[in-house]
Amino acid sequence: MPDIDLGLILAAIVCLVIGLLLGFGITALYFKKKISKEQKQLEEDKAKSQDNANIYLANAQKEAENNKRDLLLQAKEEVARVRSELERDAKEKKQELARERNKLEQKESNLARIEASYERKQEEIEKKQQSVAELEARAKDYESRKRAELERVSGLSVAEARSLVLDEAQREYSHDMVLMLKQMEEKTKQDADKIAKDIIAGAIQRYASDYVSEVTVSVVNLPNDEMKGRIIGREGRNIRAIETITGVDLIIDDTPEAIVLSSFDPIRREIARLTIEKLVVDGRIHPARIEEMANKARKELNNTIKTEGEKAAFDTGVMNLHPELIKLLGRLRYRTSYGQNVLQHSIEVSWLASMMADELGLDSTLARRAGLLHDIGKAVDFEQEGTHVQLGVDIAKKYHESPNVINCIEAHHGDVDALTPEAVLVAAADAISAARPGARRENLETYIKRIEKLEEIATSFDGVEKSYAIQAGREIRVIVQPERVSDDEMVLKARDICKKIEEELDYPGQIKVNVIRETRATDVAK
Repeated sequence: MPDIDLGLILAAIVCLVIGLLLGFGITALYFKKKISKEQKQLEEDKAKSQDNANIYLANAQKEAENNKRDLLLQAKEEVARVRSELERDAKEKKQELARERNKLEQKESNLARIEASYERKQEEIEKKQQSVAELEARAKDYESRKRAELERVSGLSVAEARSLVLDEAQREYSHDMVLMLKQMEEKTKQDADKIAKDIIAGAIQRYASDYVSEVTVSVVNLPNDEMKGRIIGREGRNIRAIETITGVDLIIDDTPEAIVLSSFDPIRREIARLTIEKLVVDGRIHPARIEEMANKARKELNNTIKTEGEKAAFDTGVMNLHPELIKLLGRLRYRTSYGQNVLQHSIEVSWLASMMADELGLDSTLARRAGLLHDIGKAVDFEQEGTHVQLGVDIAKKYHESPNVINCIEAHHGDVDALTPEAVLVAAADAISAARPGARRENLETYIKRIEKLEEIATSFDGVEKSYAIQAGREIRVIVQPERVSDDEMVLKARDICKKIEEELDYPGQIKVNVIRETRATDVAK
């Protein structure tokens, strides 16, 4: 390897450093000149911008001066226009006020003339009244002198002469007056009958409803005949459980895919129907399940009863009913009378009584309320002793219904006298609803046979003289021979008649038996 000359290396390095320093110096000088040139350019641009800004500001001030001068001119023109309009309006108002003042002055002038005329007429009236008073005084004086002369000539006073004339007129025209009164009475009766018929016919036409006859048995449809065997259960345990829990009789015959429920209590019958339908849907039929489904059916039926009662009250517009009365109304949904649904019958009676009350100008609200509640006793008559009328009166008193409503309930079958016209209307509406074609299943022939059979049973007993079925067969009055039946025997006789009626006669509700024993003593004075 050759030897390296350190001197040359150092010289090269020094040259390199000097070259670098010169390069940096030249570069710095270049950038300095460039920066100074740019600063100068910026100052020139700034000066130009300042000049332009001054020019723009001067132009803006000049334009503002021009706009200000224009606005002032426009404002002056607007002020002049508004002043002109105000002056014109003021002139028109002044003219209108002048016209009104003229009219007012003219009216005042007319009023003054009228007042003067009125005063003149008033003076004339006063003068005439004075003249009339003078004439009346002269007439009274003449009348008194004439009466005194007539009394002197006839020898009778005025009172005696009046009495004499009236007596003579009474004797002469009494027969004609009696005939006239009879004619008026007959005409009044005829008019009253015609008006009553028109009112009843109008009410019947305005409230026309359809009827579906109902029965005291319920039919439950089954999916197949195999279900009958499951309902009967092993050795009949299921059917016995159903009958024991619900209190109804199950009739399982050859009718395909159906069983019949029979009970005098419509609520029990409905509970049994719902229970069996639930069991059929569920498929599990045993005594424990039967009891569970029966409890569910009772709860559902209670809710349905409440809903039906509220709906009936709402449909008839009867407000502020006690909650228990609403429940009892709902129970009537499952009560029938000769195939007629009692709740529907009560709603119809309510509307018929209300319509007739409106026609007669009576209290339609009272008539509608009493009509809805008139058969409320039928909701419990299969559970409690007594007629549905008496039970309905007790219920109405218990829940603080008004005396007029109670009287309507009590009098709708004629058990007591009607104290208000509304009570008569409720009784009439009840008869109309029951007598509608198709409303009830029992026809006239069947009804007459039942009444005849009732009287025949009563007269078949020894010592009975006569018997009369009244209140549409709800009561029978038995008159016994006093010499053959004693007072003590009357009680036994009434009980025996009741037993025979229960054994031999089919009838709705209850029949009241009244045994009457009357003793008369007769003699003749000679």
